[in-house]
Amino acid sequence: MNPDATAPRRIRVSAAVITDGDGRLLVVRKAGTTAFMQPGGKPEEGETPAETLARELAEEVGLRVSPDALEPLGEFSASAANEPGFEVVADVFRVDIGDQQPIPDAEIAELRWVTAATASGIEIAPLAREFFLPTG
Repeated sequence: MNPDATAPRRIRVSAAVITDGDGRLLVVRKAGTTAFMQPGGKPEEGETPAETLARELAEEVGLRVSPDALEPLGEFSASAANEPGFEVVADVFRVDIGDQQPIPDAEIAELRWVTAATASGIEIAPLAREFFLPTG
């Protein structure tokens, strides 16, 4: 038996940890899906993880950030929320958006600011739920 046959297929992404003054985490839900996840997405050819995230934040939620201003938190892995049998491998960055207000755009249907307590009634993607959902 091929040992790789049971290994999950991987999806590489960049993801943001954006919190507000109340310590809530920004999560988004893409059109046609049920799970809320951190803003971000897949890289385009030749992009660094920080460049990917800066582009995705502008496209998805209208936030303008410089790739140089992103604070790397590391690489995190979890089951993919919308692709069964896949694992998402995310380069995660803390993002300070100042006084900018995110608005849903492109494929984003909805956004919310959540903590573990306020997110109990909605589906949160494994990556956000396991590593970044504030307990407050």
